[in-house]
Amino acid sequence: MPSPNIWRHTETYEIENRAVDPDGTLWSTLERLAPWAGRTVLDLGCGTGFHLPLFATDTRGAPAAARVIGVEPHPDLVALARRRTARLDNVTVLPGTAQAIPLPPASIDVVHVRWAYFFGPGCEPGLAELDRVVRPGGVATIIDNDGSRSQFGTWFRRGYPHLPSPREIERFWTTQGWTRTPVDMGWRFDSRADLEAVVAIEFPRDVARSILRHHDGLEVDYAVNVWSRTF
Repeated sequence: MPSPNIWRHTETYEIENRAVDPDGTLWSTLERLAPWAGRTVLDLGCGTGFHLPLFATDTRGAPAAARVIGVEPHPDLVALARRRTARLDNVTVLPGTAQAIPLPPASIDVVHVRWAYFFGPGCEPGLAELDRVVRPGGVATIIDNDGSRSQFGTWFRRGYPHLPSPREIERFWTTQGWTRTPVDMGWRFDSRADLEAVVAIEFPRDVARSILRHHDGLEVDYAVNVWSRTF
């Protein structure tokens, strides 16, 4: 299924990536749930590779993860991710999907999935692949929008009423053996033009217009769920 935002609006999605989690709350949660220093990390649905360097190096530029593998189905985004990480020896970017991960069994310690295919019911083929590629003792983290709360959650329910309800999604993950960690991460933009551009790629046109008509400022209250599982 083509992604309606990053596949079609790559440059705008870069703006969104920079606006997400401005205070590092989500990033700190991921590091607590699934420490990656010295381990092999899979970023599944890595897009343009925005997060690959964050796993591959620490703040001093020294290696953090021993190896980082990005997997992405869109050929153009694979090329961009490879270009972004060309100077990082511990990063590899491969074409592939969540349903058919191009890696051998029991080869991954940490999985990072951010808004990529895993939206609750229907993602069972991808979960089966995680069972195959994650080593015993490894951890997977899946980041998904929390439609039950926050300003963004309200917008999300309005924009995508056909998706399962927050209660249905939570029931699905809990039944599958995953643990929910709620995170208030926020959006913070440098300009109103940036916020408007991102809202326009994230929501249907009529909903986006209504959002922008009623929302002032450069910040948005934005809650997500981190679903995690130890294998």
